[in-house]
Amino acid sequence: MSGTTPVPDASTDTGAVAAPETLRTAAADARAATGSKDAPATTWSAPTPGQRLRILRRTRTVAVLGASAKPSRASYFVATYLLASSDFEVWFVNPNETEILGRPCYPSLAELPGVPDLVDVFRRPAELGAVLDEVIAVGSPVMWMQLGLADEDVARRGAEAGVTVVMNRCLKIEHARFHGGLHLAGFDTGVISAKRRAR
Repeated sequence: MSGTTPVPDASTDTGAVAAPETLRTAAADARAATGSKDAPATTWSAPTPGQRLRILRRTRTVAVLGASAKPSRASYFVATYLLASSDFEVWFVNPNETEILGRPCYPSLAELPGVPDLVDVFRRPAELGAVLDEVIAVGSPVMWMQLGLADEDVARRGAEAGVTVVMNRCLKIEHARFHGGLHLAGFDTGVISAKRRAR
């Protein structure tokens, strides 16, 4: 469609601490449908739009895992948007890069300057299990898999470990939708807000 900015498929991209209590609360909200608080979760349910909005509102730091310095990559597209259009502190993670968009790039989540509130994943599908292990090890409460990435076994294991897992959703698109920005890229807006919008 004319005027639409394409979003690349993240599945082609390649590339330690207590999490904030506010993000833990958001994670618990998103896991509410998976089981009782006294038993480990054995199923995974996709976070609803409202739950995703709460996650984004409580997020302060985002680690882009599998970030690339190549403008053709999905991770570069998303990183550029996050730096320009969000209030997140963005950290890049890729052992094969030293700097992306003028910012330092770290070899692993464990070497970041702090625990990320949300890990935005751009890795091959076969690596998602190992990514979850890394997310759990550093104590990050949210693992967000970009477009084209989904693994329900990983999602279930994440839920059992207390990690909220979002699959097959673009962080850029979700942030823009909730902030009324998708129309700029040719998408319909789906703003969740109590404010009355001007006509």
